[in-house]
Amino acid sequence: MVTLRFLATGSFLQVVGDTIGAIDGTHVRIQAPSEDEPSFVNRKGVHSVNVQAVCDVRGKFTNINANWPGSSHDSHIFRTSQVFYQIYMEQNGTNGGWADGVLLGDSGYPCRPFLMTPYQNPVQDHQKKYNRCHCSTRSVIERTFGRLKRRFHILHSEVKHKKQINSLNK
Repeated sequence: MVTLRFLATGSFLQVVGDTIGAIDGTHVRIQAPSEDEPSFVNRKGVHSVNVQAVCDVRGKFTNINANWPGSSHDSHIFRTSQVFYQIYMEQNGTNGGWADGVLLGDSGYPCRPFLMTPYQNPVQDHQKKYNRCHCSTRSVIERTFGRLKRRFHILHSEVKHKKQINSLNK
């Protein structure tokens, strides 16, 4: 149904009723942890936690997962997340909330029936149009992360781990 609406209108804004939201990850810098330090080094060589979030069309976070070190890939975090489990289970007949909805993700995620990603190398006009619409609609998650980081400036600097904070207080 989502595909038919998109093809008819050329805009994801017309299918928002079936869209769960947009998904992406962002890195929050941390001080080097004393345990398992290498796994917290991200692709830019900075210690971080990879935070995955889903937001709706209004930019409201509907799910946040901040359990993974910076070296974890977005697709792995998604595959092991509660969001994936909930959508997968509902599409296979249990419950009913998100079963017919889709997420919009960037090219760091695998394309699935419930996760729409952009074409890697669009050649035809309809692929280019799809990518433009996908990008403009999915940008809500980027804007939402931007608002979060502007509101809480600490997310731009190194955040201390709970263990490090406790040892400083002793």
